[in-house]
Amino acid sequence: MESLSFLIVIATGIAVMLISTMLDHLWAQVSPLRIFYYLIRAPGVIVHECSHILGCLVTGAAITNVVFFSKDGGSVTYTRPKIPVLGDVIISSAPLFCIPLVLVGLTWCFSRFLGCTFPAFPVIIDSANTLHDLAAGIVALFTLNLVAAFHPWFLLYLYFTLSLVLSVAPSTQDLTNAAIGIVLIALFGLFIFLSAVSWAVGILWQITSVIGMAFTLGLTFGLIALVISLPPLVWFACTHRSRA
Repeated sequence: MESLSFLIVIATGIAVMLISTMLDHLWAQVSPLRIFYYLIRAPGVIVHECSHILGCLVTGAAITNVVFFSKDGGSVTYTRPKIPVLGDVIISSAPLFCIPLVLVGLTWCFSRFLGCTFPAFPVIIDSANTLHDLAAGIVALFTLNLVAAFHPWFLLYLYFTLSLVLSVAPSTQDLTNAAIGIVLIALFGLFIFLSAVSWAVGILWQITSVIGMAFTLGLTFGLIALVISLPPLVWFACTHRSRA
C-alpha cells in the first residue's frame, strides 16, 4: 500500500510539472503582445527564483548571480552545494514545493482579510473519491466567488494563481542539474517501501505524506489555473487564426 501511494505521489508531482509547462508554453504562444505574457509571469518568476535562493541557503551553495527579469526569464547562478547529490535536487526542485506553499499563504490572506470564500480541498490524492472532491471543490471555488456572490479581490487572486502556477515547473536546466539525484531518490524510496523494514518505512512515509500534500496543492492550483486559462487562450487562438 505504501509503495503504491509513493508512486501516486510521484505521478502527482509529474502531473503538476506537466500542467505548469503546458500552460506556460500556451500562454507564451498565443499572447497577443510579449509584454502581456511578461506581466502575467512576473510574480511567478520572482517567487520561482526566490525558491532557488532558499534552496541555495539550505544546502550551503554560494549564490553568485540572480536575475529576475530578462527575455529568457529569471535565473540563479550558484556554486556546488555542500550537500552532495541531494543538494542539487533541493535547489532545482525548490519551486515545486515552495510555490504551492506561497499559494496557500495567499489563499489564507484573501480569505481572512479580503472576503473571498474557499471550499475545502483534499489533502492528498489517493483515490477516485478524492479526485472527485478536488473537481467539486474547484467548481465551488468559482461559484462561491463569482456567481453566488461577486468578490472583486478574487480576480486578483486568480491572477496570482495563474502567474505562480506558470512558474512551478523546473526549467530544463534545473531538471538537467537534478535528474540523476531525482531518479536515485525515487528508486531508493521505492526500495525502502518494498523492503518492509518498519522503522525505515515509517520515516519515509512521513516524508512522503508531506511531499504528497505539497504536490496535491500544486495539482489543485494547477487545475484552477487551467480553468482560468481556457477562455482567454481559446479567444487569443481564434483571434490569431482569423487574422492569419
